[in-house]
Amino acid sequence: MVGRRLPLRPQDETECRRCAVFCDKVVHPSRCVDQACPFVYAYEEWGRTYIGCMQKVYEVEIDLALLNETRELNGGFGAVRAKRRPLPMCGAEVSKCYERRANKLDCVNPEFHELPKGKPAFRVIARSPVDSDIDESQNS
Repeated sequence: MVGRRLPLRPQDETECRRCAVFCDKVVHPSRCVDQACPFVYAYEEWGRTYIGCMQKVYEVEIDLALLNETRELNGGFGAVRAKRRPLPMCGAEVSKCYERRANKLDCVNPEFHELPKGKPAFRVIARSPVDSDIDESQNS
């Protein structure tokens, strides 16, 4: 991994291979159906109904009957690998492939684990005095 450059926004990546653990962002298509996500599409072919994501967060198309059958089983349908940054409404998480390979220093790319939220993770609650002075001089 020597010589690899860190991206400017690692939280936008869908996979991380910077250490031996190998992490992937995954989404749960059953949550898309449960939430009635506006980006889920469906079509019928060969007597079956298939669903997919219009935003291509995941690229696979899933047989809706199989998805519904497996939701009743222990563990449910499961996750599929995200192909682009999950949207804030996506049921997303980070899946670690080889957790036992983690070193003592923990993750070398912690920003990768930041998942999108519906709103910013921080809020500006005060203005600096310098900004206030500039605004007052402009209003004079």
